[in-house]
Amino acid sequence: MERTLIIVKPDAVQRGLTGEIIKRFEQRGLKIVGMKLLQVSRELAEKHYDVHRERPFFTSLVEYITSAPVVAVALEGSDAIVAARSTIGATNPSEAAAGTIRGDYALEIGRNLVHGSDSVENGEIEVANFFTEAELCGGWTRDVDGWVFE
Repeated sequence: MERTLIIVKPDAVQRGLTGEIIKRFEQRGLKIVGMKLLQVSRELAEKHYDVHRERPFFTSLVEYITSAPVVAVALEGSDAIVAARSTIGATNPSEAAAGTIRGDYALEIGRNLVHGSDSVENGEIEVANFFTEAELCGGWTRDVDGWVFE
C-alpha cells in the first residue's frame, strides 16, 4: 500500500471546502491514516517546498501555505499517488478536467486548493514531514476494504 500526503490548502479551508475535498478521496477508496488541522510554520513550509527553492515563486509558496490553517491528511491505498492526483486534477485549474477537485472548484494556479504527493518516494518523505509515526494509524482495516482492494 502506498501513502500520499494531501494538504487542504489555506484557500480551501477558508472557502469551507475541507469536508468536500476529503470526501472525494474517501469515496475514491483511499483510507485516512492521519489527519490534522495545523498552522504551517515557515520552517516546515520551506522544507516542504525545498525542491522549488531556486524558483522565483518559492517565497510566494511559503507565504501562501503559512497564511492560514491547512488540513494535512495522510492517505493509504493501492496506487494512492496516482489515485489521489487524478482526483485532484491538473495543477493549473483551467486545464483540470471537470469532476476533479481543481476542475470543479478552482480558477487560478496560485489558489488551486490542494496538494498531493507526486511520487511514492515524495509521499513517504512528505507524510514523515507532517506526521510522526505516533500520529499515524496505519494497519487498521476498514470493513469495506475487501470491496475496494483485491
